[in-house]
Amino acid sequence: MTAALLTPTPGAALHGAPGIRARFATARASGLRARDAAHSLGLSEGAVVAAHAGEHAEPLKVVPLRCDWLALLQALEFCGPLMALTRNNGVVHEKTGVYANVSGSATMGIALGHDIDLRLFFSYWHAGFAVSEAAANAGQPPAQSLQFFDASGLAVHKVFVREATDRAAFDAVVAQFAQPGAGYVFTAPAPRTAPQPDATIDAPGLRAAWAAMQDTHEFFGLLRRFGAERQQSLRLVEGEFAHRTSRDAVTLLLDEAAMEGLPIMVFVGSAGCIQIHTGPVRHIKPMDTPGAQWINVLDEGFNLHLRSDLVAHAWVVQKPTADGVVTSVEVFDTDGELMAMFFGARKPGQAELQGWRDLVARLPGEREVEHAA
Repeated sequence: MTAALLTPTPGAALHGAPGIRARFATARASGLRARDAAHSLGLSEGAVVAAHAGEHAEPLKVVPLRCDWLALLQALEFCGPLMALTRNNGVVHEKTGVYANVSGSATMGIALGHDIDLRLFFSYWHAGFAVSEAAANAGQPPAQSLQFFDASGLAVHKVFVREATDRAAFDAVVAQFAQPGAGYVFTAPAPRTAPQPDATIDAPGLRAAWAAMQDTHEFFGLLRRFGAERQQSLRLVEGEFAHRTSRDAVTLLLDEAAMEGLPIMVFVGSAGCIQIHTGPVRHIKPMDTPGAQWINVLDEGFNLHLRSDLVAHAWVVQKPTADGVVTSVEVFDTDGELMAMFFGARKPGQAELQGWRDLVARLPGEREVEHAA
C-alpha cells in the first residue's frame, strides 16, 4: 500500500468523519467492496472504519475494541462457527470454523482448531473494531465482523459472523472488549527497505545453512542471519534448493490436486497473521473481472481468491528437515511480495506426501512455458 492511500483527500480533510462516512456509503452503494471503497476515498481501510465510531445515521456502525487481542480471540470459541479472513494485496483466504485452542502471548499467538489454523503476530496489530453493516435487504440481519488493522490501516485479520454463529455470544464478546474511547490513529507506512545487493550476501554460507536445516521454521532465522530477502534467497540457492516454475503454477496445481483428491496446505499471510487451510480442494473456478483475473477455490468452509494476473514469479522450493525434504510452491507479486505458499498436507514427524512431490514435479519450468509461447 502506498502512502497516498493513507493521506486524506482534500474533501475528506475538509469534511472530517461525517464526510468520510457519507462518501464511503456512496462508494459501497455503487458496488465497491469495503477495501476498494476506502481506497477510492484516498484513505486506508482502517482510517475509514475508525471514522464510523460513535453515533451517526450511516449504515456502517463501529465500536473500537481494547487491544487485548489474545484474550479476545480466545473468547470467540464460545461463539461457534465464524469465518476467518486473512488477505494481502493479491490473495484472500477464508476459512469457516471455531476459534479453538488459541494460545500465545502479548506479541505472538497460535490457533490450532480443526478448521481455524492461524499464526498470529500481535506486534503488528494496532487497532481493532467491531463492525456492523446494515444489509441491503431490510429483512436480513446486519453483517457483523471484527476487523483488525496495523498502524498504517492495512487489515491484518477479520472475523465474520456466519449463519450458524451464536450471535448472542458474539455480542457478549463485543461488549466485553469494547473500548469506545480508544481513538485509534493511523500513519503512513515506512518505505519498504530495498534488499541488499546479491553480491553482499554470503551465498556459500547461505547454501550451507540451508542444507543443514532440520525444520522449516528455521528458514526465517536463516534469512535474518544472512540478511537476505525471501525471493533473493531463492535466487541465491537456485538450481540446488529452488527453481522457477510457471506463473500459472497455482492454477495447474489446484486443478490437479482437485482431480486427484490430494490434500494440500494453503498459506496466505498479512503482516500480522498467517492463515492455513489443510485438506482437499474441490471446486476450482477461474474468473475474469474488469481489470483483474482470478483463480478461486469455492468449497464449503474454504474459499481462496488469488489474483492470477498479479503473479510475477513462481518458485518450487525445497527445505531439508528431520522428516525429509519439504517442498513448497511459492508465488510472488509484481512488488516482490509473497502472495501464497502451497504444500502437500503433512504434520510434524510425517514425511511429505509422494503424490504432492509427483504433482510438483509435473509443473512446467519457467523457460518451458516461455519456449512454448
